[in-house]
Order: sequence, then C-alpha cells, then structure tokens
Amino acid sequence: MSQINKLKIFNDPIYGFITIPNPLIYDLVQHPYFQRLRRISQMGLSYLVYPGANHTRFHHALGCMHLMQKAVDVLRFKEVNISTEEENALYIAILLHDIGHGPFSHAMESSIVEDVHHEEISLLLMDELNIAFNGQLSLAIQVFKGEYHRKFMLQLISSQLDMDRMDYLKRDSFYSGVSEGNVNSERLIQMMNVADDVLVIEEKGIYSVEKFLMSRRLMYWQVYLHKTSLVAELILTKVLKRAKELTERGIVLPCSAPLLFFMQNKITLETFDKEAVKLFTKLDDFDIISALKAWESNDDFILSSLSRMIINRDLLKIKLTNEKVPLEELQIQKERFSIQNKITLAESNYFIFKGKIKSQAYSKAAEPIRILNKDATIEDVVEASDQLNLKSLSRLVTKYYICFPKQLL
Repeated sequence: MSQINKLKIFNDPIYGFITIPNPLIYDLVQHPYFQRLRRISQMGLSYLVYPGANHTRFHHALGCMHLMQKAVDVLRFKEVNISTEEENALYIAILLHDIGHGPFSHAMESSIVEDVHHEEISLLLMDELNIAFNGQLSLAIQVFKGEYHRKFMLQLISSQLDMDRMDYLKRDSFYSGVSEGNVNSERLIQMMNVADDVLVIEEKGIYSVEKFLMSRRLMYWQVYLHKTSLVAELILTKVLKRAKELTERGIVLPCSAPLLFFMQNKITLETFDKEAVKLFTKLDDFDIISALKAWESNDDFILSSLSRMIINRDLLKIKLTNEKVPLEELQIQKERFSIQNKITLAESNYFIFKGKIKSQAYSKAAEPIRILNKDATIEDVVEASDQLNLKSLSRLVTKYYICFPKQLL
C-alpha cells in the first residue's frame, strides 16, 4: 500500500490555502495531462501588455476547485442535498474543465486544428482519464456534458455565474494588476441557493451580481480584448497558418515532434484519434515559443517577419473603430506593401487584414442569472435590478479593427 500523503495543501496567492479533498483528486492533479497545465498560460500573450500576467491554467483550475468546495459547503448548509458522489463529480468536472486548452489556445483553434473547440478536447481527455481511473469520472463527465438530471450542478461548472468565471476574473485581475476586475467571489457564493433544481442568487446578493457583470465587461475591454493582446494573438494565428502552409508544400520547419504532427496533418474533431490526443497532451507554450525563436531566421520572409514581431514585441499597428473598414483602404495598403517587400498581393494578407470583435457582459439569450426574491418568486437579474446600466450590459457590442505594418503609417 502506498505511503504517500495525498491530502495536500497548496498555498494560493488569491485564496490562501487550497486543500486537496481526497486521494482521487490528488491522483488527477498528479496526472501528466493535468501537470501540462503548468506550462499553459492562462492569459495567452497578455503578458506583452501586463507583465505580471504569467499565471497558468494550473493555478486557475485549482482555484476553481477551491471555489466549488466553498459552494458545496454553502449549499449543504442551506439544506440542498448533495451526495458524496455528486460532490466528487463537481470537483472533478471543474478541475478538468480547461484540460483541453492548447498552447495559446484561441490562436491554435484558428490555425493548427480545424475549429476544434477546447471544450471538445477536454471531453476527449476526460474520457481517456476515465478509462485510466476505472470509470471513476463517469458521473463528472455526465455533469460536464449537461446530461445529469440535477441542472444546478452544470450551472456551477458552466453558466453566466459559474466557478470558472468567478476565479478567472479575480485571478486575472490580480495578476494583470487591473483592479476593476476584482470580484467578491466569497460573497457571491454565500448568496447562492437552489430553487426548483436551478441555481439562484438570494435577493440581498443582487448588488454583488451587478458588480460581477460590470467587472466582466471592464476586464474584456481593458484586458482580454486589449488591442495589443488582440493583435499579438492575430499575428500568432498567422504565423501558425503560414507554418502549416509551408509544411504542406514539403518544407521541413524546425519544431518539436508534437507540433510537427499537427502541422503535417489535418486534424478535425472526427480525426482526433488516440494518437492525436497523445500528441496534443505533449504540446504546451514552450513548443510554440521555441518554434518562433527558430523561425525568426527562416528564409521565408512572411514566417520570419511575423515570428520576430512576437519574440521582440514589435507588432503590427492595430486600429479599432466602431465602423466597418472599407475594403478599398486595405487594397491600397496591400499593393504598397507587396511592392516594397517583393511579395504577392495574396501574401500581403498576412500583414494587412481586418476583422471584428464582440463582447457581451450578460446574454439574455443564454441561461439567465436568477434572483430569488424574498416572496419566493424568481426573476432574471436584469428584471430584478434597479440599475439601468445592467440592461445595457446585455447589449452585444461590436468593434472593427484593421491591422497593418507600422511603416505604412
């Protein structure tokens, strides 16, 4: 019998001490699939704007599990019946909810893999782990997929007020230094309850929900969609697309074996077999950064120029506007740039392009945040709130951008 003490404690800068509740959770944390999250940045390339934003998805996953422990305690105190099996399923599901993230995942989802969402990869990895742990993850997977009959359990994992959002807002705010994003997760959890098998917030917690939604809006526009973070991620997407294009032409680029596999093969959800899963779990931020460093000196002008931009933080110029960018403006710039650098008009698309970004702090179309009034009625938070700005937070905001080399200014 193993003598290892599996009831460990982590010292977290946000919450203080986080406890591992049982040996199964310890073994999942110790598994190489989960340890890989130590090498996956939580905020991608945001450290180019906020130097402190170097925390990982490992931090975040443990923080989410800690908040889930608090939520289970609060709900049980309020006489919500949660069995030991259901409690464990909640811990496992929230711990593994981000396990499918790749390095700089949003850039990777748009380039190396063919539109395979990280949640779909998370499920593939959870299925693999379920086999390795003799079916002990079955209930957690059922909850994660929304197939379990107790609806509030899924809402704790994935909703507009879940443990995931509560942790990443608080954690990203702390590490980026953007204090506007700091949410009172403890107060929000204390106000939670279950009515008619759905998660509700008691009426006296409505101001905490309002602050949470406002913080989310500020974090999106000030941090996650900051124009420098945005252009860096767009450039990385272009780098990976160019690398894949060159690989398909038979050009061998220096990079790690797992990264080379994804560049040489067209990977969709249908072709994400056991070999692809195994190689995906070997990929992390270091594969991408080391590849960029190698590609800086490549003979291909596009690949080397874009790689240098990220390594040296000498990025494309990006302009945000509320109006659509006319195509004619782009065309003139593309012609100038292609002549200057002796590349084709099609190749200039790697350096001059446009797009749009969207953000919505609260969606009325999605599962609502429900407020439990003192008279036992339940309302959508937008209807229950006396704040007019909460209605405006449910409006979808769209901004347009144009990216181009600085020398074209």
